[in-house]
Amino acid sequence: KVTVQETWPRVFMTRRRKKDGAKYFGPYASSAAMWASLKLITTLFPLRKCKGSNPPTRKRPCLNYQLGNCLAPCVGLASPETYREHLENVLLVLEGRNKNLITRLKQNMTDAAARQDFETAAMLRDQLQALEKTLEKQLVASQNTTDQDVFGCHRQGAAVAISLLFVRDGLISGSRSFFFEDPYGDDASIVHQIINQYYDQDSFIPQEILLPLEPEEQELTTEHLRDLAKKQVHLIIPQRGNKKALVNMAATNAAQLFAKREKKEQGWQALAKTMSQNLHLDRQPTTIECVDISNTSGKKAVGALVCFQNGEPSPSRYRHYHIKTVDGPNDYAMMREVLTRRLTRGIEENNLPDLFVVDGGKGQLAIATSVARDLGVFADIDWIGIAKERAEEGEKLYRPGRKNPILLKAHSPVLLYLMRIRDESHRYGITFHRRLRTKANFCSELDTIPGIGNARKHLLLKHFGSIKRLKAATKEEIIAVPGIGKELANIIFTTLETASATNE
Repeated sequence: KVTVQETWPRVFMTRRRKKDGAKYFGPYASSAAMWASLKLITTLFPLRKCKGSNPPTRKRPCLNYQLGNCLAPCVGLASPETYREHLENVLLVLEGRNKNLITRLKQNMTDAAARQDFETAAMLRDQLQALEKTLEKQLVASQNTTDQDVFGCHRQGAAVAISLLFVRDGLISGSRSFFFEDPYGDDASIVHQIINQYYDQDSFIPQEILLPLEPEEQELTTEHLRDLAKKQVHLIIPQRGNKKALVNMAATNAAQLFAKREKKEQGWQALAKTMSQNLHLDRQPTTIECVDISNTSGKKAVGALVCFQNGEPSPSRYRHYHIKTVDGPNDYAMMREVLTRRLTRGIEENNLPDLFVVDGGKGQLAIATSVARDLGVFADIDWIGIAKERAEEGEKLYRPGRKNPILLKAHSPVLLYLMRIRDESHRYGITFHRRLRTKANFCSELDTIPGIGNARKHLLLKHFGSIKRLKAATKEEIIAVPGIGKELANIIFTTLETASATNE
């Protein structure tokens, strides 16, 4: 995400696309590809890294400035012209137009050397070398420099795979895949749906979109894309030549998706079978869930449930639970409440897991199985407890009805998989708990200010992110928050300034 709508734009990873005026690039084929692009950008172009729509007011620049990774707009060291030039270069990289960027950087380097600004010329030289090294890894697709998106399609039975290649400046700069188990409509209908869903007003739309077949309503789709892109866009179904070869390459990639999915499924089935044997389960698991409890001395206590299906996380089935019936630090009682709520809902909706992983030893496992027995679903679910302590022989795992723990070696694939699930529940729970705690701390300091209700607290929290950044803000920055007028901003600024002076 590139926040082009901000005075000092930022570049960062996001999981959701919003209609907020920012430019979005992706989704990427893999997280590794996304992080590689982000690393290249943050290394080459010193845009700010701090959070929030406005950089925090500082007396001194942060460490990123000292390292040469930020222009320090927070202390007034960045000129808007230089910052905007770096932003334009970032957009060229993300759009895959690296050759255009290289031409621009070479010209800037020549100009800098001509005016004997050798420090700037050296910085531009380093940027050029890094970009050229990146380009060496990209596959040459065509001598044509027209930007292209290339779709390929492959069907096996009812399932359909779509592969999308991004060709920029004649190089394949990335890819994206789509898989449909049993889609509605024929291939032409599916390609039409993909095009309409993939491209929107925030997407980069190339001049040419190469397709394996004619989509439904081709003329209307072309007009729609031209309206979005505000330029000429052509939908092309090539019959021969280099463009046809690109579509065939995308189709081959789509076909390989089936092989990859089959291999992945076979790997999961082997692991599930081994898990069933090693843990003495009653059934081979497909759906596995794990609950984690997070709190600070009993305060802001939450339960977090994660779900894995066929070996992979299923985020749509993740759940957060606010603890409602327990006061004070009592993890057993909190576990009982969360499991009671989860299993009750599971009985109502008929979506109980095959295996439940409990983060804890005999005590936590006893609480979990007690809840299951009370609700009459103990026999419908396998239960496993991962002990906190570690034995010399290996990790201890407990099963109901077994006196001695099951011992698994540290390198066991089954243990590593269960640890992955447990760690994901920790991450999900702690992240939510910290967010609640931050919000509570923020709101508590604003409770003493007259005229600040829940709605305005939310506005301030959304804008500044923390009470620390709000305290560091100027009156003008507080006034800039939508819904906060000049008079209220003066009250907020004065109250927080007085509180800070008193604490000192």
